[in-house]
Amino acid sequence: MTVEEAGRKGGEARKEELGPEGYAELGRKGGEARKEELGAEGYAELGRKGGEARKEELGPEGYAELGRKGGESVSQDRQHMAEIGREGGHARGASGGGKSGSSTGGKSGSSNGGGGSSHRGGSSAQHAAAGRQSHKNH
Repeated sequence: MTVEEAGRKGGEARKEELGPEGYAELGRKGGEARKEELGAEGYAELGRKGGEARKEELGPEGYAELGRKGGESVSQDRQHMAEIGREGGHARGASGGGKSGSSTGGKSGSSNGGGGSSHRGGSSAQHAAAGRQSHKNH
């Protein structure tokens, strides 16, 4: 038996011993401890590396499907969607963005302020939170 196989077997036994809620709590505590150990910058780098590895593993189509499923999952949380919508609205109001603002370079009908790009808005923190939420559910 390899070390990897032994670790997997031990993890499965512990999962049965603790049950789904206990095992999830164990993982949450471990993640918090690792975050403290690495600090914010190190934890962000760990997430970037993990995301890159997963993207290579799934390929472009699989990664797009993962994002679509995550977006669907997050969009089910109406309170969360209302909160990020309000935050985005405040940010757009503060930055002067909008349909008729000068940020579109005189092009009318663009609500994204980017002259035709497909950027959907939201802060990087909001996107990170949405990603974390989507991975909890899949």
